[in-house]
Amino acid sequence: MANTSARTLRLLSLLQTHRFWPGTELAGRLEVSMRTLRRDIDRLRELGYPVHSNRGVEGGYQLAPGGSMPPLVVDEEEAIAMVVALGGTASAFGGALSEASLSALAKVVQVLPGRLRRRAESLRAATVDAPFSQAPEVEAGVLATLAQAIRDQERVRFGYTARGGSAPGEELRRHVEPHRMVTVGRRWYLVGYDLDRQDWRSFRLDRLAEPAGTKAIFRPRDVPGGDAAAYVRAGLSRGESLRLTVSVAAPRPHVERRIGPWATIVAEEDGGCRLEIEATDPRWVAFGLAYLEAPVTLVDAPESVVRTLREWSQRLGETAATAG
Repeated sequence: MANTSARTLRLLSLLQTHRFWPGTELAGRLEVSMRTLRRDIDRLRELGYPVHSNRGVEGGYQLAPGGSMPPLVVDEEEAIAMVVALGGTASAFGGALSEASLSALAKVVQVLPGRLRRRAESLRAATVDAPFSQAPEVEAGVLATLAQAIRDQERVRFGYTARGGSAPGEELRRHVEPHRMVTVGRRWYLVGYDLDRQDWRSFRLDRLAEPAGTKAIFRPRDVPGGDAAAYVRAGLSRGESLRLTVSVAAPRPHVERRIGPWATIVAEEDGGCRLEIEATDPRWVAFGLAYLEAPVTLVDAPESVVRTLREWSQRLGETAATAG
């Protein structure tokens, strides 16, 4: 692929993302003549890509399936999206789906071009996933920059919009030794050592702007407790912590596949399990208990969790009653 022009790579990318391209539209996207387009199509065929063509007024081009899979042509944001999505699926679910996701993730990373492969591997190594996490939108460039800095042990500077403290809502500059990125409670966090405050901090990525490496290398420190995800959870629990104990009438393997490390699971003599759960949002507790698909008994639960379960039960019951 070394002698393949950037335009030909762009053509391949377009063919991979659209089932059928009229020739005139494809030439317009590439800003070339039809003659040049045909020459580039021939070049792809010489490289082994099965490009089918239809002649006539409605003629066009289509990348046919079959044969060996061609190298993937993706940009940085697409590569990052694939790694995040497949990695998240692998960690959030158990069994065959998790194994298939890990297998697909390994294959995707393997066929990426070298530069994108390094960035994708950096992101995978720098991220700690938590089950049932659904992070809000974060710019792909932010993820990539921080992942590389974590991999290279490089200090970073960025703007950060504080929520509380002496200047709520004001964007402050931070100087940090990044350790890991974590998804907890539907949000992305960066765990790192804040050099200005001489202490560990977690930063919400949706409040973080324009991270940049400083070319200053640091010696890694040990995160308090040795677990970045646990550190973030502990920080969140200091605000609003929900702790509950439930008994589940299902064997431990079933519960582990359904809820994973989201709770402490202890097998009981009757074949069921006892769960110790800590969370920050009663809605996620309700979702997790429903996802178990097994009879659950509340042993000890905060009133907010009980109230949410009752509201959900009533609302879902009313919805079911509308069925014909």
